[in-house]
Amino acid sequence: MQIHQIRVKIKKAKRIGRGGKKGNYSGRGIKGQKARAGHKIRPALRDIILKFPKRRGVGNRQVRRNIFKVNLEAIDKKFSPGEVVTKTSLQEKGIVKIPQSIKNFQIKILAKGELTKNLIFKPEFIFSEKALEKIELSGSKIG
Repeated sequence: MQIHQIRVKIKKAKRIGRGGKKGNYSGRGIKGQKARAGHKIRPALRDIILKFPKRRGVGNRQVRRNIFKVNLEAIDKKFSPGEVVTKTSLQEKGIVKIPQSIKNFQIKILAKGELTKNLIFKPEFIFSEKALEKIELSGSKIG
């Protein structure tokens, strides 16, 4: 047997849209992006990403911290000498009003006003530098 004697059945590629059984639209419908040759549809995720606002720079993430501020003068008015100042005691005395929806929060004590009483502050607070100085001058303790 020689090469010219070998018979191989060659299947032709189907040419759609040129008459025959598939018809002129070839199952693609009429017009539109999906009817065209080489159509590509963008993924929906790309559109979502493009809609996000872009902000320049490295530190563009905003981390929200729930910090409530209290001045020393408000603490001095409501507490009597020798009392322990905690987050719950500040809430009970009405100095800080925290919504029930907020679970994690911190309280920062600021230096506005004077502290005339000896109080015991729990270390769960954040203190400003001047507030720490005034607390030490009044004879109060942290701990």
